[in-house]
Amino acid sequence: MRKGYTFTRHFDLETRQHELMGLDLGEGVPRRTLILGVALFATWCGALVLIFGAPSKYTFSLYMLPPLIIAVLGAQRNRRVDRRRNLTCWALTWRYVTSGHRPLINGGRRAAERSEWIPVRARWGDRIEQLIDLPGFGGLEPLLSGENKPAPAASPVRLDARARMYGPDRVWHARKKAGLTDKKTSPSSRKAKA
Repeated sequence: MRKGYTFTRHFDLETRQHELMGLDLGEGVPRRTLILGVALFATWCGALVLIFGAPSKYTFSLYMLPPLIIAVLGAQRNRRVDRRRNLTCWALTWRYVTSGHRPLINGGRRAAERSEWIPVRARWGDRIEQLIDLPGFGGLEPLLSGENKPAPAASPVRLDARARMYGPDRVWHARKKAGLTDKKTSPSSRKAKA
C-alpha cells in the first residue's frame, strides 16, 4: 500500500505582530488572531454600547471577555479538520443546525425542493429530545415535531441490470464494425492456425 505525505502544513508560516502602537507585545501575537479579535471586539462592544450604554465596573467583563475568548479559541486549528480554524467549523455547524442540509442536485443545476431537505429532527437526532425535556423548552415541541426521514422527492428508481457475456467472435465483429481490426486477427483464422 502506498503512503502519501502532505508537507503544506510545514510551510504554513504564521505572521506575528511584535509591536502595537509603541507597546511591545513580546514574542508577538498571531496577526490572524489579532485581526479577528479587533473585528469581534468592535462588533460586540459597539452593539452593547448602542443597546446598554458605556460599561460599568461590573459589566466590563461582559463587554471584553466574549470577543477575547472567541478570538483566541476560534483562531486555533480544529482538531478534527486540520485545514480549518475552529471559528469556521463553528459557523458551519451553526448553519447546519439552523438552516439544514440542502443537497446539490446534478451539480447545482436545480435547487433542492423543500421535501429534499433534511428536517430539524433528523439533523439534531437524540439531542432534540434532551432539549425539549429541559425546563422552558417544552414549547418547542410543535415546531420540532415531524418525521425523522424527509419525504422522498420521487418514487424509487428500480434497476433492471442483466449481465451479458460476449465471446471473442462477437467482440471481433464489433471491432471490425468500428474499423479497429484487420482480417488477419479474426478468431476463425486463429482457430485454423491452431
